[in-house]
Amino acid sequence: MSRGRSFSYWLLILTLVVLYFFLHLALGFGTAVPDLLTVALLLAARQVRAGAAAAMGFVLGLLRDSLSLVAFGADTITLTLLGYLGSRSRDFFVGDSLLFVAIYLTVGKLLHDAIYTLIGGSALGDGMLRFVSQLPFVFYASAAGLTALLLYRFLVRAR
Repeated sequence: MSRGRSFSYWLLILTLVVLYFFLHLALGFGTAVPDLLTVALLLAARQVRAGAAAAMGFVLGLLRDSLSLVAFGADTITLTLLGYLGSRSRDFFVGDSLLFVAIYLTVGKLLHDAIYTLIGGSALGDGMLRFVSQLPFVFYASAAGLTALLLYRFLVRAR
C-alpha cells in the first residue's frame, strides 16, 4: 500500500491505542493485554517520516509512562527511539507482505523490550531476568498485531 495510507488505516492505529488502554485500564486485564501500543507505533511508523514517528512514539510513551510507578520516562525514550527506527526501516526494507510484517513486529517488540530493560533496568530489579521472562509476550504482541492487520485488510477489501 502507498505511503500516506487511507483514513481507515489511521483508524486502525487509533483503535489499537484505545483498545490497549481500554483493556489495560478499564477492564483491568493488565499484563494479559498484548502490547498493542508498540504494535500501533510500529505499524504507523512505516507510513510517516522519521520525525513524525518519533513524535508519535514520544506521545505514546508519555501516555504509558503516566501509568507507570517505576522507571518513569523509560517508555517515552524507548518508544521515541522505536518510532524513529521503525520509520527509517523503510529505507532498508520495502514490502508489505504478511511475512515481512510478522518479522518486523517481532523484531520491533523485541527491540522495545531490550531498550526498555537497558534504560529502566535498575528500577525494574533484575533486568536480564525480566527481559527473558518477557520473550513469550514478544510473540503474543506480534501475533495480535498481525491479526489486527489481517482483519483490517479483510474489512477494507470486503467493501
